[in-house]
Amino acid sequence: MRFVNYKYNKREYLGVLIDDKVIELNKILVSLGKARVNSMSEFIGIYNDEIQYIENSIKGKEFETIPLVDVKLSAPIERPRRNVFCLGKNYVEHVKEVDSMGASGDGIPKAPIYFTKAINICTGDMDEIRFSKSVTKKVDYEAELAVVIGKEGINIKQEEAEDYIFGYTIINDVSARDLQARHSQWFKGKSLDTFCPMGPTIVHKREIPFPVELNIGSSVNGEVRQNSNTKNLIFNIAYIISDISKGFTIKPGDIISTGTPSGVGIGFKPEKLLKNGDIVECNIERIGKLTNTVVVE
Repeated sequence: MRFVNYKYNKREYLGVLIDDKVIELNKILVSLGKARVNSMSEFIGIYNDEIQYIENSIKGKEFETIPLVDVKLSAPIERPRRNVFCLGKNYVEHVKEVDSMGASGDGIPKAPIYFTKAINICTGDMDEIRFSKSVTKKVDYEAELAVVIGKEGINIKQEEAEDYIFGYTIINDVSARDLQARHSQWFKGKSLDTFCPMGPTIVHKREIPFPVELNIGSSVNGEVRQNSNTKNLIFNIAYIISDISKGFTIKPGDIISTGTPSGVGIGFKPEKLLKNGDIVECNIERIGKLTNTVVVE
């Protein structure tokens, strides 16, 4: 199943995407005698263990559908309950291209490098990445596979990690490189408003075999910049979930962004950073394409 957050007739809804049509999620729940929900995080927290039942119940039932072209998709989790958990330097080739930044030392990390991305509101598909030159002059893109957590857990074993996953989506971990260098850490440069495009959907884990090996890439104005596969993660998803949960409780709706492959703008000579009017596309096999336009003020 594919879950979306969408706007239609000036109102916002949660939905299930089937082919190119959207069904309102709360109508499905009501038809099953279930309680309505107000957010995707709430839905995940309540119904994580009932997804197969819900999917099976849709079959053979008639629901009002809306063509996808008639709705505006928002980020599937527009207002995360907590910061997005992020992995830095989690592809070998990306480590090599950014070592010159000196952000976290040199070489392949021996343990995951964690940071968080504070979010006011996540940017949706086809929405704008906006920033002011008075704040930053060096903004970059980073296509990443994001894992959405389905249930609460702590001290999770690697072999049990998939049980705690709800699904997967795409995040563009937009980054102000000059702020990263200035502050000698990543938090501020990763957390400016509009710097967390997400979507276009959350694909439930049942649709993607585990371990996850998906082609991942990005392009700017049609020029391919990143091209890799999630099998190249230094620390894979099972390891990340197990490691981050040691002594730390993960919760339904938490989002873990697993790192970006090589090909980011700062890795080119000369640099290929984002400029006004650029169209950035992040794509992941089986999940889709996340597209945003850059607006520089």
